[in-house]
Amino acid sequence: MIRIGVDFGGTKIEAAALDASGAVVARERAANPGSYDAALKTVADLVRTVETKAGAGGSVGIGMPGSISPKTGLIRNANSQYLNGRSLGEDLERVLGRPVRLANDANCMALSEATDGAGAGARGVVFGAILGTGCGGGVVHGGQLLEGANGVAGEWGHTPLPWLTSQDRAPPCWCGRAHCLETYISGSGFEADYQRATGRKRSAPLIVEDARGGERWASQALDRYIDRLGRALAVIADIIDPEVMVLAGGMSNVAELYERLPAVVAERVFSDSWSSPIARAVHGDSSGVRGAAWLWPLDQTRTGVRETAPA
Repeated sequence: MIRIGVDFGGTKIEAAALDASGAVVARERAANPGSYDAALKTVADLVRTVETKAGAGGSVGIGMPGSISPKTGLIRNANSQYLNGRSLGEDLERVLGRPVRLANDANCMALSEATDGAGAGARGVVFGAILGTGCGGGVVHGGQLLEGANGVAGEWGHTPLPWLTSQDRAPPCWCGRAHCLETYISGSGFEADYQRATGRKRSAPLIVEDARGGERWASQALDRYIDRLGRALAVIADIIDPEVMVLAGGMSNVAELYERLPAVVAERVFSDSWSSPIARAVHGDSSGVRGAAWLWPLDQTRTGVRETAPA
């Protein structure tokens, strides 16, 4: 028996099959097609492909953007907006012919890293942050996801950037709010900030490369990014005081974050000391898909993990 995880990203959808030890035995990815029915087919095709590669069938967990409304059972707050208002769980069960479990993608990343990644062995809280196309967070304590009474715990990306300065300017978020963290500290937010300052469109890796080479505009953009991310993490430190903070997504590959963020966070935390490590996700881009697969060993009565038994 294998566990299959599906990571529903903004630009790609990935499926992976894990054996009982957590080793990935098959993996496949495809572009996010950008429409609902096509996405359902993509997920079904990916699951069938990894099962064929693995030579076995298995359970399916889905890491998705947004969350499930406890009021309606429908998807809400997803930046892949065609998912919002949809019965994603029921529809996936129909096309796959089996039960599925769903959880927010950042929650899945946090669960993966708390289980056997950068937060493994932590006795306290592990906070996981995705800094990719979008921005999100997840909280794990004692190996269990903390998703809250209303299913919105960890929705860090749509909280406002704290301690605003005159340099903190961004257009309204797609969600309709102003100054959401997603508009500043996602990879796309970093690129947009650089473009606002220079009038030039450039990818995040190239901006970082230019900054390392001493290019002024790129260096300033990276400085602003690290300061903003540090401010945002300081609020998390004040509220839940994690034992470990784990970063994933494209921006987590920027080595300067781990050198410079601790000082920025420590300066803002309401304490005379702060020493919790900020670590890169051990499983990198695979953290989300691994966490989705790990949904199946969890207590199925827990809020926010949806499972519908076969008819």
